Amino acid sequence: MRVLVADDERLLADTVAEGLRRLSMAVDVCYDGDGALERIGVNRYDVAVLDRDMPGHTGDEVCRSITDAQVGTRVLLLTAAAGIRDRVEGLGLGADDYLTKPFAFAELVARVQALGRRSTPALPPVLAQEGLVLDVGRHTATRDGRPLALSPKEFAVLHVLLRADGQVVSAEDLLEQAWDEFADPFTNAVRVTVMTLRKKLGDPAVIHTVPKAGYRIGGTA
Repeated sequence: MRVLVADDERLLADTVAEGLRRLSMAVDVCYDGDGALERIGVNRYDVAVLDRDMPGHTGDEVCRSITDAQVGTRVLLLTAAAGIRDRVEGLGLGADDYLTKPFAFAELVARVQALGRRSTPALPPVLAQEGLVLDVGRHTATRDGRPLALSPKEFAVLHVLLRADGQVVSAEDLLEQAWDEFADPFTNAVRVTVMTLRKKLGDPAVIHTVPKAGYRIGGTA
């Protein structure tokens, strides 16, 4: 899952981003609405977490831009205003969810994960294929009942591949969906991560390389 966190409270934004990264999400961070608009114009996000009261373009304006663009990005608005009228107004802008500050990080995670599942088509919270079971909510992975000790990036790559449901995923798409905006497209990060992931999954191999195309789970090598 790729997430944008935009909040002018830098410590809050950085803390939220780091927590989401530990759960294998690719997270980009900015501290004003102008930066948020710039990023959504370049990257495709599953979820955008927006503070309503950012300087420059407000979170409301960014939310409206996302809604008008119809790119499928789900929006979670953050605000210190807790009144019913404020929540109704925020949802009326096209936001998918609303969370008041201060909030428990566990609740924010649950809301982001729920919004991420509301993609098109909708994805179940547990993905299973070829003996692999990935529980996104619990952040656990098993193969044939054997727990897998995956790094956050390995978990993210496996998540992207399982979401593809047997279709080929290019290295470029893996980089886009499992890494943040600071990833160097000319590195071998994808290849190395797939290699270490294969080792942890064990034999027989379930991640297959499709020459000049990418990777997929299932099918023949």
